Amino acid sequence: MPEYKKTAKKKPQKPNKVGNFLRLAIFWCVALLFIFALFGNPFAGNVLEEEKSLTEVLALAKDGKLESITVRGSELHVKPRDDSGLKPIVSRKEAGSSLQEQGFAEVIEQGKVSIKVEEVTDIWGTIFDAALIVLPTVLIVGFLIYMMRQAQSMNNQSMGFGKSKARLYGNEKKKVLFEDVAGNEAAKQDLTEIVDFLKNPKKYEKLGAKIPRGVLLAGDPGTGKTLMARAVAGEAGVPFFSISGSEFAEMFVGVGASRVRDLFSKAKKNAPSIIFIDEIDAVAHKRDARGGAGREDEQTLNQILVEMDGFENETGVIVMAATNRIDMLDKALLRPGRFDRHVNVTLPERKDRVDILKVHFKNKPVEDDVDLDALAAKTAGSSGADLANMANEAAIAAARNNRKAITNADLTEAFERIAIGPERKSKVMNDHERKLTAYHEAGHAIVGHVLPDSDPVHKVTIIPRGRTGGVTWFLPPEDRSYKNVYELKDVLARAMGGRVAERLIFGEDGITTGASSDLQHVAQLSREMVTEEGMGDTLRDQVFNSDEVNFFGDRAKIYSEKTSELIDAEIEKLNKEADARAEAVLKANRKFLDKLAEALVEKETLEAEEVTNILKGTTLPDAAKLHE
Repeated sequence: MPEYKKTAKKKPQKPNKVGNFLRLAIFWCVALLFIFALFGNPFAGNVLEEEKSLTEVLALAKDGKLESITVRGSELHVKPRDDSGLKPIVSRKEAGSSLQEQGFAEVIEQGKVSIKVEEVTDIWGTIFDAALIVLPTVLIVGFLIYMMRQAQSMNNQSMGFGKSKARLYGNEKKKVLFEDVAGNEAAKQDLTEIVDFLKNPKKYEKLGAKIPRGVLLAGDPGTGKTLMARAVAGEAGVPFFSISGSEFAEMFVGVGASRVRDLFSKAKKNAPSIIFIDEIDAVAHKRDARGGAGREDEQTLNQILVEMDGFENETGVIVMAATNRIDMLDKALLRPGRFDRHVNVTLPERKDRVDILKVHFKNKPVEDDVDLDALAAKTAGSSGADLANMANEAAIAAARNNRKAITNADLTEAFERIAIGPERKSKVMNDHERKLTAYHEAGHAIVGHVLPDSDPVHKVTIIPRGRTGGVTWFLPPEDRSYKNVYELKDVLARAMGGRVAERLIFGEDGITTGASSDLQHVAQLSREMVTEEGMGDTLRDQVFNSDEVNFFGDRAKIYSEKTSELIDAEIEKLNKEADARAEAVLKANRKFLDKLAEALVEKETLEAEEVTNILKGTTLPDAAKLHE
């Protein structure tokens, strides 16, 4: 097996303080040069000197009020006599002319003022002249260097567009193994064979068996597809290239296909190896009439198809992919020779949920009486990710209550927080709202308790949770894969129990918006029963569960308007039947409705045993029966 190395992580570079200081110093020097060039030397001259014209200086010299005149280029710096009461004076003469030419000849001859001539070197002027020559040159050279570096950076970036972004795994200290993955034994069995293919290829080659070219993991979100792939990597001990489907996509056409070629090239060089593409539906969705060879996503898909079909049997490279939307994948990708094996990673069953919970609670302190089996029984339909979240929420709840170990109360709080939402303890209901909510939830509970095909009541509360004002839980005694029409009709009736109870107690004018979610559930379930399950009366055993997409991408019904009217009539019939059955049950058990509502107002929350004791003696009226 070829050796491969894990890319070392680069240490973060420390900021270059010296370089930053130099750049800052250069910036201020350039800024000061610009200021001096525009406004002159701000330090030149004496702020104590008084400026006068040459005529005024000549008049003062004739009056004998001046002691000396110092000539510095075209500037005259005049020192008055001490007894004149004047301030030092500065004046200017014409450049290149002498004082005699400016009318001072007589004053000089009479000796009324001494004259000194000093040669002046204009340092600032020299600097300004040099700056005006050098600075543009420096700026131009700097700009050219900057543009060259930018061009080099863009070139490097463009060269990297076509490179695969896959991460290489295989020699980590802490590996995920199959024993770390609880549940889904059938999926693990399929993947165990893949690992054996990679470890012992000759055993299969002797019998003429070919190594599968592709394995597709399909299942609901959170069921552990990516975890399964990591376990395959850990068990096989071969280079494992992992990439997401979205990482192939780029704004430039052809980049995705280039990355696919680069990825498969690396995998072949490190064979035997595994390529894992997570969320492959991002680049492998169905092609349609609107597509074309020039589309980036289709170029990427076409390249994947070519690479998978072009494998030689002895390369030892297996492609694994995961998706929760297998219905969106292109048929060419699913055929034998590309993805030979389809592994369904299903939602865990009850025994699997117990095992998963044990894994997630393994490193958490729990009390001896904590019942994980009871939690597993309540979490039918939960994925592995949901159970991991519950374990974490239970630990948070224990910490919030300052406990050193997780208790059953923490498990219950975690389950209810995730299933319904956190308690809204800040919401204050008045007496009428409490009474209304109590009758609403009591209506659900009684209808569900009385109907023969309904799941038993688990808990009833009028404490607001999430978006609800109260909650009534119905939990099945065991996991079930199928439900018959009687069970679904009981679900419809108990969902209508809250609205019917409001109508019976408070009248037609007393019904509220509290039943909105119940009505939405009834509408959705009844439509599914008619259009997807074939459980209507007139449209029995007929299914209308999908809409076709036409050439323009618009959804169009695949059945006629007459059939649409029949579907609406069937749905309305189911809804009215559910309403009538719920009303019959509540009218026949009115005293129990009052009794249960009063208990809810008093205690706010009732467990299953308490509800069962209160509802002893309830009866099923003939009007609510569907079968004997």
